[in-house]
Order: sequence, then C-alpha cells, then structure tokens
Amino acid sequence: MEAPTENCGDYNEIVIPPECAGLRLDAALARLLPAHSRSRWQTWLKEGRVAVDGAAPQLRRKVHGGEQIRFAPPPPPAPTDLAEDLPLPLLYEDDALLVIDKPAGLVVHPGAGNRSGTLMNALLHHHPALAALPRAGIVHRLDKDTSGLMVVAKTLTAQTSLVRQLQQRTVTRQYLALARGRVAAPGAGDVIDAPLGRHPRQRTRMAVLQHGGKEARTRYVVREYFAAAGCTLLECNLDTGRTHQIRVHMASIGHPLVRDATYGRRNSNTLLGAFARQALHAWRLALLHPQDNSAISWRSPPPADFAALLAALREC
Repeated sequence: MEAPTENCGDYNEIVIPPECAGLRLDAALARLLPAHSRSRWQTWLKEGRVAVDGAAPQLRRKVHGGEQIRFAPPPPPAPTDLAEDLPLPLLYEDDALLVIDKPAGLVVHPGAGNRSGTLMNALLHHHPALAALPRAGIVHRLDKDTSGLMVVAKTLTAQTSLVRQLQQRTVTRQYLALARGRVAAPGAGDVIDAPLGRHPRQRTRMAVLQHGGKEARTRYVVREYFAAAGCTLLECNLDTGRTHQIRVHMASIGHPLVRDATYGRRNSNTLLGAFARQALHAWRLALLHPQDNSAISWRSPPPADFAALLAALREC
C-alpha cells in the first residue's frame, strides 16, 4: 500500500486511506511511507514535525481514514566529517548496498581522537550521497580491532529495511573467535543469554547486568580445540548486536578472547601473546535484499594474521 505524497515547499502532505483505520498514527505512517521507520516517525511526532488536520496530534493517536497529514522531515545533516580518499575494502556494491570487508585497525565512525582516517570518511568519498543519510548509511559496526564483514545502505529505504531486519533478526552475522581455555568438545555448543549494559564504574567497558541491561544472546559452536596453547576456535552467531557482545559474553563464562586487552588477561603462551589484537573476525553475513527481498550472503576468509595464527596452532 502506498499513499500519494505531495511536496508542498518545506513540507509534504498525504491523506490516510480507509485501509489504515484503527492503526496508531506512527504505525500507519510507517506502512504508507516505508522509507521511514516507525521509530523515526515517533521521533518526528515528538519533535512536532507532523500535523493531523492542521493540529499537533498525540503520540498514541489512532487514525480513522481521511485525515490530512502534513509532515516536515528535518533537512539532511551537513556532513561534519570530510570525505577522504582512503582505501575502501569493498566486497560488493549495487544501487542499494555496499558490503565492506573491514581490516583490523580501521575505526568505523569518527570520534574523539579519530576525526579522520575512518571507514565513514572513506565511504563519504566513495559515494558522496551518503552524507544525506544518518551515520552515512552505516547500520551496524565492528570494533576497531575486529575484522570482517559490514553492510552499509546507500539509500534511506535500504537503511530502514536493514535496521528493521536487524531488529527482526533476519540478518545472519557469524564470527570466528579464538577463546582462552577449553570451552567444550568440538561440535558442542551453547547459548549465552545475558543482558548487557555499560559497566557501572568503567564507562568505556560493557558488562553483564542482570538489572537494567539490554537483551543480548550469543550462540556458539566449537570448531577446534588447541590443547598445546589452551584455546578454542568458536563460531559465534549473534541474535542481538550489542556493543562488545561476543567479547563480554565469552569473558562472562570464563573464556575471554585471545588478546582481548579490555576483557581478558595477559597471555602466557608466546604464540598467543604475539597476536596483535583480539582474535575475532566477522566471516559470514546474510540478509534479505532491500529491493526485492531475495536472500543474499557473503563470506570473508580469516585475514592473514588470523589465518597465520590458526596455522601455527595446528602445528603445535
């Protein structure tokens, strides 16, 4: 169902069709104009950017059909981060999506101390139109020292679709992780279901919080156990995507990731200690394409440093 939209200068107008009767206003608008998510409509309603029959509506108002809706989206944000001609590890691109195979050491978003040289800077140079999208089309991220696959939206419609898929858990994100100790026998696995939030005292860290944390669930299966080095190669699947989720969850069960300086401890094993980062790689990404809903997926083999470590462990 699509609603006719008229652009009237600084605002747009639509009429609620009878088929939407009984829906909440934000739900009706998200259905009629799917380029904008329901949460975005809720934000615009709170900001006073939506009028119903010339008046400011209540957030929980239901529609009956026939209402005249006038809305004024905020102007596209002026890019505060300059585009930079940087190497872009591009794996796939079409009219709606970019898939990045991010190397370890690359920061995703500019921030304090990292205003340049980030993935976002490279994206803005590669496709300047991304400056008009929230977060330049980035819908999820990887830690600086985590390598692997990320998807970036090129249009507002694609971004809304990807955000909804992440919320509905139709995006598959699989990681390879090397954890300290013997987690389980090869082929065995488990689910870590533990809410996460900011550490109550160390605000740069995340922690398992039984009260006040957000739902977080990680599924893992053991691929290999390296007895000589005392570590386990896992395949981890994210049901949710919280900050540092795999790293915190594995540390919470006594198996922090190899070389995780934030949630782990020093490695006495010389081979593991020589690895330069936390041993985590996003190796597979699968989703429904925003344009035609077809299933599409990508794989990224472990990068050279991770592959070399695994080869050395297998020779021990």
